[in-house]
Amino acid sequence: MARLQRTLSLGSVVLFGIAYMTPIIVLGTFGILAQSTAGMVPAAYLAALVAMFFTAMSYGRMASAFPVAGSAYSYVRKAISPKLGFIAGWAVLLDYLFLPMAIWLIGAAYLHSAFPAVPQWVWVLAFIGVTSVINIIGLKLANGINALLMLVQFLVLIAFVALCIHYIGGDASKPLWTVTPFFNGQMQMPLIMSGAAIACYSFLGFDAVSTLTEETRDPRRTIPRAIMLITLIGGLIFVGVSYFVQIAHPSFEFTDVDSAAYEIARNIGGDLFVSIFLIGLIVGQFASGLSAQASGSRLLFAMGRDGVLPKSFFGTLHARFGTPVNSILLCAVVALLALKLDVTTSTSFINFGAFLAFSLVNLSVIFHYWIGARQRGLRELVLFLVFPIIGLVADLWLMVSLDHLAIYLGLSWLAIGLVYLGFLTRGFSQQPPEMDFQEAA
Repeated sequence: MARLQRTLSLGSVVLFGIAYMTPIIVLGTFGILAQSTAGMVPAAYLAALVAMFFTAMSYGRMASAFPVAGSAYSYVRKAISPKLGFIAGWAVLLDYLFLPMAIWLIGAAYLHSAFPAVPQWVWVLAFIGVTSVINIIGLKLANGINALLMLVQFLVLIAFVALCIHYIGGDASKPLWTVTPFFNGQMQMPLIMSGAAIACYSFLGFDAVSTLTEETRDPRRTIPRAIMLITLIGGLIFVGVSYFVQIAHPSFEFTDVDSAAYEIARNIGGDLFVSIFLIGLIVGQFASGLSAQASGSRLLFAMGRDGVLPKSFFGTLHARFGTPVNSILLCAVVALLALKLDVTTSTSFINFGAFLAFSLVNLSVIFHYWIGARQRGLRELVLFLVFPIIGLVADLWLMVSLDHLAIYLGLSWLAIGLVYLGFLTRGFSQQPPEMDFQEAA
């Protein structure tokens, strides 16, 4: 049976998850969040962090119970039912299949704006080709490259925050410490939750690392710890950076909302820093695309190995590299759609699938620990019932806070999945194919 090799440590998994989050994206999406929240970007990130904290706890519980590849797909099918597990996996495919495409499209757009003589499709193909080769060779190489790319990102973020503080210090009318970014007199929960629904796009790294369980040493302890660390570290970065940027630019009006951070970067650091900022953004997009493609291929491998997707194509590993090459290449082919789509269309419904999967994982904790294992003490009441319910309610609230187009597209994808599930189970009369996961020592 195809088996992935356990080579990743806690530090490697945390690095992978933070890279997937792309910390510098807090700057790339600042303008959109500033407008949607009326200048309360840190409040949106804080709300997203609270919601994701409880869901991350549920992911950690399920990763400890079932240390196998497959993420939400594996957890839901084992804790609740194979059919609902398929729906969870289908929902997650929205994220894992289309997220790399969106990441590479954004990176290509940045590069095209800097080098207009080079067609954007050239940058798209370059992103796809390089990341695919690295992921085929294996996660050891990807991990080493991520370490370098993460260092560049953090240096740019530190410089951006330092320049913001310096800029604020030069204006006596702008206090360094204020509650305005969290409460500006227009505090409305719908505004903040609408922004939080967008901000959660940046938190998907904690979910991604659960797909690496079978490649992690001591996964029952390592993966849950990594999930919580990634969520907290990423959340603190997003809240902290957005706070200082919001203070430096309290207005939520921009010349171009999609490139608001460029405008701010020029105000606080001049033309030279704008160029440095551009390099940091491109590096961040490359690191995130590398991680996103790796996670998507592992989910496809898990579903293929179970026979839910064609096993001969998805459920195999390369003889030399030990990686799911077919799944990696499929992610690359899907990403070619970026040649015909824009950023808005490609990202509009990714979060719908994420929130649906998150909701089902919270339910899985209740079904596995509270109902199935009947762990009913006071501590268990909090950990296995109250916290998952909080996470479930938060995820559903975020889902309904998405724009209508995202909800319609997400529901359409879900309907296609239900039709395929009906075909796979002969009119829902049978269970989807299931494979017994053997846990490696």
